[in-house]
Amino acid sequence: MIKRLFDIIFSLLGIIITLPLLGVIVLLIKLDSKEPVFYRGARVGKNGKEFRIFKFRTMVPKAEKLGGPSTASDDPRLTKIGKFLKKYQLDELPQLFNVLKGEMSLVGPRPEVKMYVDMMSMGERSVILSLKPGMTDIASLWNFHEGEALRGSSDPEKTYMEKIRPKKIELQLKYVKESSLLVDLKIIFKTILKIFYG
Repeated sequence: MIKRLFDIIFSLLGIIITLPLLGVIVLLIKLDSKEPVFYRGARVGKNGKEFRIFKFRTMVPKAEKLGGPSTASDDPRLTKIGKFLKKYQLDELPQLFNVLKGEMSLVGPRPEVKMYVDMMSMGERSVILSLKPGMTDIASLWNFHEGEALRGSSDPEKTYMEKIRPKKIELQLKYVKESSLLVDLKIIFKTILKIFYG
């Protein structure tokens, strides 16, 4: 209950503080194309329950049909404004609404598409999905600019599966086992530092 109260207060504060920025981003996306501003992709949440994640749209229409879930920073599916949003993680800001709704938490294992969840072992799934997915976690800090790690790969999906996903799962399991309000505060602080100072 303390974590939920923390999420409500700080997601609401985050929305209020970033509202002018959110408005500017909406305008830039609309100027870039006539397609929808938001991306509402299906993700797997706590206890395997699916929900629709809020993100600013960074890709061309029907991008899922043109490639896999992994996105390199040089992905041709990215729009002009999309590249900028991805670089500074600004496409993730609308997830504050997911947090406010109770579908996500500020800190927790990053939500995955069903395809990746299905690849987890039963043990991994039972641990990782025991908490609400979050906007940031230990794995996010370890690989903050995932798109850059995939940049130049002839097969970003394969690179992700071989070089990123195993470590990501390991760190998500570590977070669940060590999670506490103090750990969450440290992760939020480090995430803010990453955004502003790289």
